[in-house]
Amino acid sequence: MADYTTIRTAGAGARAAQIDEGLRAHMNKVYGLMSVGMVLTGGVAWAVGTNDAMISAIFGTPLKWVVMFAPLIMVFAFSAMINRLSAAAAQLFFYTFAALMGLSISFIFAVYTGVSIAQTFFATAVAFAGLSLYGYTTKKDLSGMGTFLLMGLIGLIVASIVNIFLGSSALQFAISVIGILIFAGLTAYDTQSIKNEYVQHAASMDDEWLGKAAIMGALRLYLDFINMFMFLLSFMGNRE
Repeated sequence: MADYTTIRTAGAGARAAQIDEGLRAHMNKVYGLMSVGMVLTGGVAWAVGTNDAMISAIFGTPLKWVVMFAPLIMVFAFSAMINRLSAAAAQLFFYTFAALMGLSISFIFAVYTGVSIAQTFFATAVAFAGLSLYGYTTKKDLSGMGTFLLMGLIGLIVASIVNIFLGSSALQFAISVIGILIFAGLTAYDTQSIKNEYVQHAASMDDEWLGKAAIMGALRLYLDFINMFMFLLSFMGNRE
């Protein structure tokens, strides 16, 4: 797969400058959408997680299975529907998904201390920023990591589902460590992929395509951040 440097240097000076400017605007939109999604997730998680009645109504009943698996179903549905959605509809879908994800992880406020959650969030933000910056600036082609990371992700999902029923602390520890490593790699890989995808299609993309590409990019990085945060919290969080 041709990378950013190869495609950019193949163009004239004015064209290269135009690509750089467009890429910066595109990445800013990706990070902006992701940030709004994170705010929605955090707000919903805090509002529900600090309300004992709502926690009991959701996680003390079979409704918890719906809440836990609904975000995963929405991700697959979003990927299948993205080409048929307008950019505005795709953005609304993403924000709805982010709010539902907040509901799904709201239990953390009943399980972990507030200080522990804040510290883990800060640690995740620092790690994410560094990894994403690496993915954006490195000249090394990270595309070879994709298949390996995807296989690891599938195995991680299967192991996590199995452990819901087994409740093994040893397996949970292993899942947390491996999960952190996988989503750290995916953060760098996805950032470079989003960058290269923009440059490869820069000449042919219209505003509608760009809008949907930014939303899909935001979703990928959002999932990397959320999952890295949850695995770190499981690994280093202090319980109530």
